Amino acid sequence: MLHRGHQSTDGTGGGELTVPMAWLYAEYIADELLRTGDLMPPTSFEFRAGRDALALTVFLSDTDGELSGIRVVTQLENWLSLTAYDQPWQDWVCERLAEIAAEAASAGRPSPDLALAEAAWRWLEETELLAPDLDAVPGGTAAFGEDDGPKVWTPAWRLGLPLGHLAIHLF
Repeated sequence: MLHRGHQSTDGTGGGELTVPMAWLYAEYIADELLRTGDLMPPTSFEFRAGRDALALTVFLSDTDGELSGIRVVTQLENWLSLTAYDQPWQDWVCERLAEIAAEAASAGRPSPDLALAEAAWRWLEETELLAPDLDAVPGGTAAFGEDDGPKVWTPAWRLGLPLGHLAIHLF
């Protein structure tokens, strides 16, 4: 028997496998948005950074636990505002992860969705990608091609977040 989301995996639930459906659905939405935008090859690290940043945004913005029942079109504006350039996205991610962890701890059960979200966030924070230095040009936009201009090593989330934001715009 499969259960979705927030069921116990400690063996007390009759041995059922808990499937992290909320995270998997968020990842699916993010993947589809990026593929539709056709911004980079799906096998690239940049694509993974964009997918993970978007999946975190989708998953963490679901405050009512209704992710599988949402209509993507109704959430686009919310995701756009969360991923906007001037928003403290990384602070919001850390706060929401802590809130969800506290809820899981108070309920006394692990959350496989949270475990996958935390793993994605660790990868986005700890992995650095060589990318154009968007801070080198006033306004954060490059006036040169992908292979031109200065490049810097940057945390994956700093590259993935604007890619995700652009993918939402292109949807």
